[in-house]
Amino acid sequence: MKPNLTAIVPLLVSLLIPANATSAPAVKEVEVNGVLLPYEEEGSGDAILFIHGGLSGPAVWGPVKAATGKKYRSISYTQRYYGSASWPDDGKNFNLATHAEDLAKLIQSLNAGPAHLVGWSYGGAVATIAALKNPSLVRSLIVYEPVLGSVLSADSVEGKTAREDRAKIFGPATAAAKAGQAEQSARLLYEAIYQLAPGSFEDLPQSTKAGVLENARTRPLAVAAPPPNVTCDDLKAFNRPTLVVWGEKTQPSFALTSEAVANCVPGAQRVIMQNVNHNGPVRDPDAFGATVLEFLAKQRQGF
Repeated sequence: MKPNLTAIVPLLVSLLIPANATSAPAVKEVEVNGVLLPYEEEGSGDAILFIHGGLSGPAVWGPVKAATGKKYRSISYTQRYYGSASWPDDGKNFNLATHAEDLAKLIQSLNAGPAHLVGWSYGGAVATIAALKNPSLVRSLIVYEPVLGSVLSADSVEGKTAREDRAKIFGPATAAAKAGQAEQSARLLYEAIYQLAPGSFEDLPQSTKAGVLENARTRPLAVAAPPPNVTCDDLKAFNRPTLVVWGEKTQPSFALTSEAVANCVPGAQRVIMQNVNHNGPVRDPDAFGATVLEFLAKQRQGF
């Protein structure tokens, strides 16, 4: 069975756009906690920081950021260990705490605080942890399917269902990473989270495969990193406006975790995007961008 390439066209387009295209903002660098992080920004006003997930980079936010850049200072960046830059170490500091500390420092270094944070998947977990630890730097939090399984009680029906589902999604990719097969791990994970047929990664355009495999070297680091430890009680103490978004067709673990996060944060808004799975921000960037802008507009109105 061949993958439905029409379903991932927005992602392919974003990966095909070169960084030096005349219509794209210039790539800059800023030193954050001893490392240089590439970033791009466009627009002016209150800042929005876009945080990418695993196996991806800031390019995935292109269409969404172009829309938000008309009303906000929209910033996307490459997290530590991602992209093609050499590492200052052996990857020992790859974890959610490091990435959250980098995000907080980035906001300060760019004089962007307090900022709206928009995170997807692993980036959603990074954004959440950064917001919990540095609420003064945050205006609002928007997350799309954050990987925060720790908010679900391990003994609950939802927790058990999510754990079993995560094992199906991540199990083969994790095994490959532990066996030293980083690129195979990336292939398996990409197919699993986007619900593509086994082996269909090889049928994707070369540019798409290259974008995923560029970050394959992070797979062993991600597998070895400690899992998130954010609890529902932690989220109950968070008092910034929060929006949690997930896809109508996403896997049970992503949906259950997202719903739990929305239930735990006081007053959190929730949106279920139609006809998408974990790929919502790239499958339908217009809908996701409109969701973000509508939420932020309500904050301005003080609802």
